[in-house]
Amino acid sequence: MPKKFNEQFNLAGQIPLITLVALCVVTALLTPRFLSPLNLTNILVQSSIMAVIAIGMTFVIIGGGFDLSVGSTVALSGCIAAMVMVKFGIAAGVLAGIATGAAVGLANGLIIARLGVNPFITTLGTMVLVRGLVFLVTGGAPVGDDGMPAAFIAFGSERFLGIHYLVWVPAVLLVVLSWVMHATPYGRRIYATGGNREAAYLSGVGVERIIASTYVWCGALAGVAGVMLAARLQSGQPTAGEFYELTAIAAVVLGGAALHGGEGTLYKSIIGVFIMIVLGNSLNLLNVDSYWQRVAIGAVIIAAAAADRLRSRR
Repeated sequence: MPKKFNEQFNLAGQIPLITLVALCVVTALLTPRFLSPLNLTNILVQSSIMAVIAIGMTFVIIGGGFDLSVGSTVALSGCIAAMVMVKFGIAAGVLAGIATGAAVGLANGLIIARLGVNPFITTLGTMVLVRGLVFLVTGGAPVGDDGMPAAFIAFGSERFLGIHYLVWVPAVLLVVLSWVMHATPYGRRIYATGGNREAAYLSGVGVERIIASTYVWCGALAGVAGVMLAARLQSGQPTAGEFYELTAIAAVVLGGAALHGGEGTLYKSIIGVFIMIVLGNSLNLLNVDSYWQRVAIGAVIIAAAAADRLRSRR
């Protein structure tokens, strides 16, 4: 069940925020470029797309599952959105991209909830399947790079009230979906299902529907992220989204969500995203070799999983 407001904001519960602040302070001391307006803007824009994915992943993880297919879903949604947008306009393209993501999520949810297939096997399979579909649909070439609507391209590069349009998307989603997750009966059912599926079933929760719905949320938000990425890249890229699933899962766990389900908050998942993005940005500014960057990020993912295991034992 979701924690009470005052329990969420105790000092022990703010370790993700403290970690982020410490990482920013250390990097700022090591290189003055970190606090430059250009670099901070770059961090916000990079974080925006991953934040949307992490919000969806939080729904799934709190519900007791996880999704390895989000990176492939981002690529497919972005390419479908670009293809439809070139022919039928921005609104149709955006809806097509989000619907594509939701369809992938629905397929995952039904296979896992109705057939009882392990989430790891299911989403690993759809990760490969969907990536194959992307290459089949696009022929392995970028989509719409010579005919994207100017207004859509502007959405990926321009600002509103001094803040990039892309950054506003996760900000709005965080407010709305935090209310859904933490202040509605539906949100409480997700926590109950992830915390103890059998007890939730015996108390009248439609467990299968709840599980399936979390994957639909995750897929739909991956679709939103795909549309955002297409706007930023000014085209649909079939190779986009690689390793996004690992970064999103690591960010959610770094934010305090439990891989066994039933625990987590959306705003802390966003903090986890910032930890991952700031870490990569810091290593770039410090001219750390790209190979060592992969080692460092991999170590963070392992550390996040180990921390989750220790929390579950306690």
